[in-house]
Amino acid sequence: MMVTLIVIMAILIVMNGWQYYSRKKTKQHINEISDKLTNIIEQQTAEKVLLQTDQEAIQLLLIQINRMLDNNQKVFADYAKTKDSLRKMIANMSHDLKTPLTVILGYVEKIKLDKTMAKDEKEIVILRLHEKVMSLVSLLNQSFDLVKLESDDYLMPLSKVSLNEICRKNVLEFYDLLVSKGFQVEIDIPERNFYILGNEEAINRVLSNLISNAIRYGNDGGVLGLTLRGDGETIAVEVWDKGKGIAEVHQDRVFERLYTLDDARNPQFQGSGLGLSISKRLTEAMNGTLHVSSQPFEKTTFTCRFKQMTY
Repeated sequence: MMVTLIVIMAILIVMNGWQYYSRKKTKQHINEISDKLTNIIEQQTAEKVLLQTDQEAIQLLLIQINRMLDNNQKVFADYAKTKDSLRKMIANMSHDLKTPLTVILGYVEKIKLDKTMAKDEKEIVILRLHEKVMSLVSLLNQSFDLVKLESDDYLMPLSKVSLNEICRKNVLEFYDLLVSKGFQVEIDIPERNFYILGNEEAINRVLSNLISNAIRYGNDGGVLGLTLRGDGETIAVEVWDKGKGIAEVHQDRVFERLYTLDDARNPQFQGSGLGLSISKRLTEAMNGTLHVSSQPFEKTTFTCRFKQMTY
């Protein structure tokens, strides 16, 4: 009996000792985790909380803490990127609004102050004033359109449409301008009809933006092409030119709102930096994709890809 009592007491002592050691070890780990988290927060580092432990509960806690830190760092990175984009957007918007407004003000003052201005000259000034006002209105409308496209409640009605006729129509609308600018036009639209689930008005706008862009920036190459082709389950519409192209460093960013290449600030280009952003979002709203590939003075291609309808 005495031996049994001694054994039981020994077991209890060992269990209490183990519990004390375990609690002490757990407390030590929690303190280490707390200190490490405090350091990460204060130093704003991208470190993780690393700790050698065989306690399963602490291991699970570390996994969740590091997942939270990963998410936190992603949020901070996205915030920094958004803040930088917003700063650039405001700077570009300020430039794009300030320049035409300054010109408009100049024309208004000229008409107001020059009492001796001839009627023909006044008509020319009024015409240029009207052009600048319309350009400014267009820029503002594009800005509002982009805001609507980026809103969560934007809905676009989709139906079965033939890309063949839409492509032909858009090329014809620009044909006279292309010829007057000396472009060689190369069109490859097959007789077989290709159908997608899309929105005709949106596709027209996308192609109009891409063709206008090719005319504006691909003028040096003297060639503009539009190719429609089927790739199995998908359909690709390619608008291409052989102009100066887009450097690789810019290719991932040309679809950002108000992102323009340096020479787009040249008055001869008149780029707003919104057309490609709008085109990409319209394409994505039709469950498609829009990509660019470019080899300067060889070939620059904007490719819209959609899922093909076969019924």
